Amino acid sequence: MATNQHAIVDIEVTPLGTQTTTIKDYVIAAEEVLNRYPALKFEINPMSTTIEGDLETIFHVLHEMHEAPFQKGAKRVLTSIRIDDRRDGIHESMAERVQVVKEKIKMK
Repeated sequence: MATNQHAIVDIEVTPLGTQTTTIKDYVIAAEEVLNRYPALKFEINPMSTTIEGDLETIFHVLHEMHEAPFQKGAKRVLTSIRIDDRRDGIHESMAERVQVVKEKIKMK
């Protein structure tokens, strides 16, 4: 059940114990999980993925993303997660946060 707790979460899923240094197929498998959750907003970055939405839903997605490389044959997976769970009534989106910084940079 959704909690309506708006959060922004950053996740990095790194498969270890693979036969090659190329990990894109494992990363793609983790990212494909997000396509099954249209209520979440996400941004794929060069080293991680940022997800925005209901925290309980995101927790479920994080678990699925962590499991995805195992399903592709990885022997070990290292997952790093950072959670910004703000409960003071202010809900800035990922885009709004980036825009504020860009505007401040232009002002200098």
